[in-house]
Amino acid sequence: MLPDLRELYVDLHEHPELSYQETRTAALVAERLAAAGYRTHTGIGETGVAGVLSNGDGPCVLLRADMDALPVTEDTGLPYASSVRATTADGVESGVMHACGHDVHVTALLGAADLLARGRSAWSGTVVVVFQPAEELGTGARAMVDGGLYDVVPHPDIVLGQHVAPIPAGVLGTHPGPAFAGTDILDIRLVGRGGHGSRPEATVDPVVMAASTVMRLQTVVSREVAAGDSAVVTVGKLQAGTKDNIIPDEAVLGVNIRTFDDAVRTRVLAAVERIVRGEADAAGAPRPPLITPGEQFPPLFNDPAETERTREALAARFGAERVVDPGPVSGSEDVSVLATAAGVPLVYWLLGGWDPAEFRAAEQAGTTDRDIPSNHSPRFAPVPHPTLETGVTALVVAALDRLAGRAP
Repeated sequence: MLPDLRELYVDLHEHPELSYQETRTAALVAERLAAAGYRTHTGIGETGVAGVLSNGDGPCVLLRADMDALPVTEDTGLPYASSVRATTADGVESGVMHACGHDVHVTALLGAADLLARGRSAWSGTVVVVFQPAEELGTGARAMVDGGLYDVVPHPDIVLGQHVAPIPAGVLGTHPGPAFAGTDILDIRLVGRGGHGSRPEATVDPVVMAASTVMRLQTVVSREVAAGDSAVVTVGKLQAGTKDNIIPDEAVLGVNIRTFDDAVRTRVLAAVERIVRGEADAAGAPRPPLITPGEQFPPLFNDPAETERTREALAARFGAERVVDPGPVSGSEDVSVLATAAGVPLVYWLLGGWDPAEFRAAEQAGTTDRDIPSNHSPRFAPVPHPTLETGVTALVVAALDRLAGRAP
């Protein structure tokens, strides 16, 4: 299967599609699922696809992959690098690439679906495979649930999935309990009073207001979150002005907040709002700032007992040294919506995707943060081998551990 899977992976990498624009990917997925014998449903949550393979009595296992790419211009230098350009939902034209590895996810799940179909004599029950749109917006899983996913597929007993990460290919990472952070995104509009750059005394400068706000927000985690708790506050966008000698009327901040705990989330959100309003007051802003909530991801909670069961199954197949506990991950994922909507446990793990020799060299030099690009980087480039075979095998092992009562 590997030559075909590599060809599929290269094709998906070359043809990325933004959230809710995954029409080509969805059509390809549906065609392959139907050919493997799955009862296939399309158009769930706009572009989502689900396949069902019933094989006698037994548990129902749901395996999930996300399909969307990011508005990032690729800079990997790969011979199959994306040259696609597209327009985002807010009208911005950009390069598009699978900078978060969803092409790996789709390829691995299609491989696992095919392998499970070929090996029906080894298991009994039902396999549901879900290919989800718009994970990058944090809305795709909810869109599929609200679009009737559980009206057309059997109710699962467990949800399983994986995410490629910049750790050595061939390594898997599982963590019980709070495993991925929840996310809150805020759009903050600071209102000033514009004028000529030569007469700042006649203005209320929103650029200075924004700069003070950005610096003050850096104290939220360091001074308002306990040492034993975790949070991240990132200002990823600052937009203001059109010309060097014009003081603008407003400045816009885009703030990204990551937390694992509801109490910490409440405290951080309150602190951010207090600081934003306080800096506007201190600057003499003519109007209060406008704080608009945006995308939101719930924290991802791995069921401890089921996670341990999966870890044991993966360790039996790959070796205990290749199944590690990465601790809580500050990235976010919306796969948990599929589990909570069904009221069933979730197990979600990391799939190593980086060249092992490169990773070891960077680790020995103490330069992994600098030399190993992270997800969402324009240089993020998982290696097909052994990432794909590890990803396919991990999904099959975790599924068969429930469907056959043992790992193969």
